[in-house]
Amino acid sequence: MLHNPKAQNTARLTMLLYIAVLATLLATTFYPAPVEGVSIPLILAVKLLPLLAFAVPVFRGHNRGYIWMAFVIIFYFTQAVVSAWLSEGDVGPVILTVLTFLLFTVAMVHLKVNRPVAG
Repeated sequence: MLHNPKAQNTARLTMLLYIAVLATLLATTFYPAPVEGVSIPLILAVKLLPLLAFAVPVFRGHNRGYIWMAFVIIFYFTQAVVSAWLSEGDVGPVILTVLTFLLFTVAMVHLKVNRPVAG
């Protein structure tokens, strides 16, 4: 539910960042190497399922879904910052940190821009 033309731009950017975060999570599962002795489907489920739950609200532009996604993104951001710190700036965690920060920020901007018209 987009309430004005500006919201279309922020919604598109949010969708792009959402897909980028999912792709980065997928890529970091296999690069540099998967953890030995752990099921790959289990790792992917733990990494992706919490975010995939918000696919419909993100692509349909539901404000309440954006709000809940923002809460979940904070956990991904925290984990990415800790991983980036512990790996001393490895590329994967740093990219994930930047993408999660941008996704959270753009989702909040979208919520501000996409307010329903009072009346």
